[in-house]
Amino acid sequence: MTARRQFIQWIPVVGLAAMTARHAHAQAKLDEKDPQAVALGYVHDAGKADKAKYKNYAAGQNCGNCQLYQGKDAEWGGCPLFQGKQVAKAGWCSAYAKKT
Repeated sequence: MTARRQFIQWIPVVGLAAMTARHAHAQAKLDEKDPQAVALGYVHDAGKADKAKYKNYAAGQNCGNCQLYQGKDAEWGGCPLFQGKQVAKAGWCSAYAKKT
């Protein structure tokens, strides 16, 4: 078998491995102890937001109704502030921006 044929046979395998790795990475849930999460006051449950420290928090705010939330109706979804990690729909951080 020629080297070219061997290379062509490996393309689908390498592509599948890359897609699987990307999907697994994208599915990682944000840890509240992540340095960026701590810096933005992120919590998985908006009701547990530090109201004394974050005066801009208001009842009813959560990631699910934030402009940055990319999860639509899912319980966990992406957020551009936390690349490659998912935030809880019920979560909150100080970068909250009401969805219009």
